[in-house]
Amino acid sequence: MNQSLAPTPPAGTDMTEDETVETAIRLHEQSIACHEQGDDQQALILGRQAVDLMEQAVGPDHPDVANLLNHLAGLYMGRGAYDQAEQLCRRAVDILAPLEGIEVIIERLWVQALGNLGNILRLQGRYREAEAPLLQALSIAERVLDEDDLDLAATLNYLGMVYKYLARFEEGERVYRRALTILEKAYGPDHPNLASLYHNLGGLEHTRGRYAQGEPFARRSVDLRRQAFGPDHPIVAEDMAALAALLDGQGKYDEAEQLYRQVLDIFAAAYGPVHYDLAINYNNLAALLDTRGQPAEAERLYQQALDIKEELLGPEHPDVAMTLNNLAIFYKAQGAYGQAEPLYQRAITIFQQALGSEHPNTITCRDNYNQFLHDLNTP
Repeated sequence: MNQSLAPTPPAGTDMTEDETVETAIRLHEQSIACHEQGDDQQALILGRQAVDLMEQAVGPDHPDVANLLNHLAGLYMGRGAYDQAEQLCRRAVDILAPLEGIEVIIERLWVQALGNLGNILRLQGRYREAEAPLLQALSIAERVLDEDDLDLAATLNYLGMVYKYLARFEEGERVYRRALTILEKAYGPDHPNLASLYHNLGGLEHTRGRYAQGEPFARRSVDLRRQAFGPDHPIVAEDMAALAALLDGQGKYDEAEQLYRQVLDIFAAAYGPVHYDLAINYNNLAALLDTRGQPAEAERLYQQALDIKEELLGPEHPDVAMTLNNLAIFYKAQGAYGQAEPLYQRAITIFQQALGSEHPNTITCRDNYNQFLHDLNTP
């Protein structure tokens, strides 16, 4: 149930500066509470009101405004509204950058704003752009924060995700493990807050094609979160999906398929029919079913994954290219060459523009297309 809300005073209401600041802070706290209760629509309304009032009280370039902008950006990011989130983060960074060296709390806000900006750019598939603000955030954090600070750990985690997508696997593993060490010291070895790092370490091994090495990390993340949230929580399902992909890569198809189907049921119940996590798992289950000789269901699931990704991410996102490549491979195997070729071509174009011509995903897709052309032209 939502908290009762005090009405927001209109512009021009006769309040002192202190009263206006107090009202803004109260609205900000109510926004946080609504977010924690799952009411992000109300959280956004309150977050925007808080920013407006804080600007009215202290001016648009005050660090307190930047703090509220960070929170508001996180709400937009959670709803997939990355353009709005990016604008808010850039504004927060612009407010805080000139205040370097004044006090630690301001530089902490700067670290958070840069970290959020880098994470948003990553979510948009702009991996090479994402590295710069994250490295800047890391440099500031290492200079002004303790070596076991949680904001430092968050920055390292964001950077690890970027390095995974840039195929810089050793660097990714190094920063992930450093972040994990910080969290273990803060929470102990069995706290659910460690699950994200285990999940990410497993995902890194999956991307490297080292499926057996990644499986223990994924099982650990499932165990930690299941103990904390129960078996049917969406965040547990995210870990189950990561485990399924690692099992799939090892040919452990029965357990992988069971997990994928459980995951899809949980996500559909929690999110409805259009959600990124559904798209990922439609894609993965489709590949498994194709391997197991069920092409009709595989094609349907690939197309569902593609439709959702294009709707949520736009047609030029590298995640879209991943499904285009997979669907092209599927059609080639079915002998539907006319359907496969334009999908390969579109996927290669997206990968080259987003990741560069030498990224492993670009190279793999290009090799797949070259093999397709060879097979097509070989009697």
